Amino acid sequence: MSQQPEKMEEDQLELTLGQPLSDFLMQLEDYHPTIPDAVTGNILRSSGFEPKDPRLLRLISIAAQKFISDIANDALHHCRARTNNSSSSSSKSNKGTKDRRYCLTMEDLTPALAELGITIRKPQYYV
Repeated sequence: MSQQPEKMEEDQLELTLGQPLSDFLMQLEDYHPTIPDAVTGNILRSSGFEPKDPRLLRLISIAAQKFISDIANDALHHCRARTNNSSSSSSKSNKGTKDRRYCLTMEDLTPALAELGITIRKPQYYV
């Protein structure tokens, strides 16, 4: 008899652990990610994976969007650090930081990607 309540508790635990995932997958049906399903599907098909469930496409799109967002955020931090170091060493008048605009450059993108193990280099020449 003591095994019966333990089994019921395990079944209840499995239900509660699977519940948020199933709710999330249901929410993906109505969600339209920044990276369109057609783009994600085309990239997956070109790599040899045929997605059958549109929710899977959207889940991969969300993961790719997060990856790109993290890289851009890291590059922004590198840009801010670089501009703060160069402005503190120079004797220019300091404007407010609200007026400052940042531009994504290879100089900032290279260390952000290097943190993830991705090596990029500037081209030696332009054609």
